[in-house]
Amino acid sequence: MVRIGLMAKRIYRFDRREVLAGLGATAALSGLPAFAAADAPQRLALQAAETAIKLHPNQPDVAVWSLRATPPALRFKPGVLDVAFQNDLPVPATLDWRGIDGAAAAEPFTAQPPLAPGAKAAFAVALRRPGTFLCELRPIGDAGRRPSRPLALVVEESAPPTVDQDEVLLIEDWRLDADGTAVTAGAGPGQANPGQANSGQGKPAYTVNGRLSTDISVRGQQRLRLRLINGCQRAAVAVKIEGVEVRVMALDSAPAEPFSARNSAVVLAPGGRADVLIDAIVQPGATSPILLHDGKEAHPIGRLVTSTEPLVRQSPLPPAPALQATGLPAQLDLKNAMRIDVPLTGPDWTPPQSFAVTAAPAFQAKAGRTLVLALANRAATNTVFHLHGHHFRLLDRLDDGWKPFWLDTLAVEPGQTQRVAFSADYTGRWLLESVGTDWTSPRLVRWYGVN
Repeated sequence: MVRIGLMAKRIYRFDRREVLAGLGATAALSGLPAFAAADAPQRLALQAAETAIKLHPNQPDVAVWSLRATPPALRFKPGVLDVAFQNDLPVPATLDWRGIDGAAAAEPFTAQPPLAPGAKAAFAVALRRPGTFLCELRPIGDAGRRPSRPLALVVEESAPPTVDQDEVLLIEDWRLDADGTAVTAGAGPGQANPGQANSGQGKPAYTVNGRLSTDISVRGQQRLRLRLINGCQRAAVAVKIEGVEVRVMALDSAPAEPFSARNSAVVLAPGGRADVLIDAIVQPGATSPILLHDGKEAHPIGRLVTSTEPLVRQSPLPPAPALQATGLPAQLDLKNAMRIDVPLTGPDWTPPQSFAVTAAPAFQAKAGRTLVLALANRAATNTVFHLHGHHFRLLDRLDDGWKPFWLDTLAVEPGQTQRVAFSADYTGRWLLESVGTDWTSPRLVRWYGVN
């Protein structure tokens, strides 16, 4: 049995400051690598509709909104993805393609306006590089709204690392009203959905791939690739896998210099992703608990279960080399960078339902220019910043270098300023997002331009 109280302390031995600092159309497709652009288009049909999910073993399923996908196995190759989107919700909705850089034709609001109930749309998404991605359903407006579920997408490498299993773990959080209704994040105190008596301040429930818990069967000496995704609506979480080394290979859909996760725990901001490798160097029949820590307590969400079958191999595989960083610049010209202050709160930010592309941009830049953004959090809570269209480097405090990974999402503590840098390689109008980690915090947006 897992001792939750002790485990909570062990997982969160690294402090919150360290956690949050480390999180952390034809023309649009012309920049694809030649080998990918030559491939036949791939197709994906998405239908936004009401579904249900089980959040308690002894209670009825709970109504939520989600995306039904055809084909259901969302694994693709780099190249062109033709998307057909149908909105069967009672409110307008749009899609947010988290981690997919340069997909100007699919950008919500600036290229794809919210789709009316009953309407359909078709557009192309440029899958420029392999990785673990997230397609988020974003209903617009609060009337009758239910929590919405994202979809995980995998774009596979032409030469993937040697692994015996490749598993996606999509983690989501849920809160229920007194009547059992699932509460939507972002409704301010006293402004929950009609019929809801509170704003979801109760104890959260967590699911993995839509289930309350999941077991992953492995054999001794197997190498497992886990694609960890924080699909929680507001919470930053730490995912710990006990008794094994967790080797981080990619963050936010982009390769990182491989490193071992401290305490075998990976910290993810809302919407964040991490690809990790695990070697099952454990005794036959052993189990490795998978624990989620939300800053308050540890929650068991699954297990790695080692079978008693013969070993897959007699000795462990050698350390895997770094994943290929396709399409990401090796260097950034910080000396000549365009520097911009981007406060994460203020009157320039607007809720999605009020967004207008006619509003003044946060900034505009010439294509190919290096940009440094100073992200200042003046709010009383942690604030999560998400950059659309590009990946960025998290700069060192002295602004003389960067962390050895790429991100598209970063959590910034109250009163802190973090600086990030990126090369503005993709022309178009792209969103910036800011949202607090408090359950009631609204999601806010602005836009920036590259021309």
